[in-house]
Amino acid sequence: MTVQAAQKPGETTPHAILNIAREQVLERGQGLNEAQLKEVLELPDDAIPAALQLAHEVRLKHCGEDVEVEGIISIKTGGCPEDCHFCSQSGLFDSPVRGVWLDIPELVKAAEETAATGATEFCIVAAVRGPDIKLMNQIKFAIDRINEEVDINIACSLGMLTQRQVDQLAGWGVHRYNHNLETARSYFPEVVTTHSYEERLETCAMVKAAGMELCCGALIGMGESLAQRAELAAQLAALEPHEVPLNFLNPRPGTPLENQGIMDGKDALRAIAAFRLAMPRTVLRYAGGRELTLGDLGTRDGLLGGINAVIVGNYLTTLGRPANADLNLLVELNMPIKEFQKSL
Repeated sequence: MTVQAAQKPGETTPHAILNIAREQVLERGQGLNEAQLKEVLELPDDAIPAALQLAHEVRLKHCGEDVEVEGIISIKTGGCPEDCHFCSQSGLFDSPVRGVWLDIPELVKAAEETAATGATEFCIVAAVRGPDIKLMNQIKFAIDRINEEVDINIACSLGMLTQRQVDQLAGWGVHRYNHNLETARSYFPEVVTTHSYEERLETCAMVKAAGMELCCGALIGMGESLAQRAELAAQLAALEPHEVPLNFLNPRPGTPLENQGIMDGKDALRAIAAFRLAMPRTVLRYAGGRELTLGDLGTRDGLLGGINAVIVGNYLTTLGRPANADLNLLVELNMPIKEFQKSL
């Protein structure tokens, strides 16, 4: 995928929303509202380079030039009781993913390999509605072992939490907790029926109150409208997460969305710019599906269009770009990897 040459920094454009965004977001640091974000998502193809250039300037001014690298691994894969229509880990769908548990030595090895790439964050994920006592005990043991062997921040993604579980994770030194909104409130019932949007928000609120960084992401390309995509970006901005992973649907066999199709790459680039203009100070992370939706050239465009973090290597049930490909691209683009600082 290619986009036309970007405008020069500071150059005005014929598209009013970008001129508004330059003053509102770049100069004043105030994110675009929902109606404004819809305008960005509706920009014509010839305005995409200008939107990406502006998003890149916003990222540099309000976040700095460093890029954060993260690796993820699943301690429990498959067999989830929830019906998230995009997810092949649901035990309710006839997908090829089956339940698997990872042992602690494998987790430690994965953390070591992740740290060797220059990553500063290692996320332990489990396909569950929420953790039971057995899983919490395993997480505690894994955190202790990883901390003994590897100098890396530990994040977790374990579904919906109780207050006691939030307090435990914070007390064990979990640096960041991931719990995605996935889609807009108005579209959520079309994607998930076994739990509510409000239940997700409750976990997010408890995580922030406990002092952990909140990682709360989006999965776009599930059939939502552009208005709902703008709604989601605005709802995430209101939540003020530290990090937003931006995923693009990779339709999985056996799931209700298996025939949805791959999102158009230009729409993905519009979304990257819009999410950056909605959240000028947030870590905006490349996550799943970018390999299919954007390809190599589109991945480069996004890194020059507001993205300032990447997940390297494979995802939970799908293949990602080789870690070296992403790391070499960061070097080529002269983007420094964030210096590691352990948070306790």
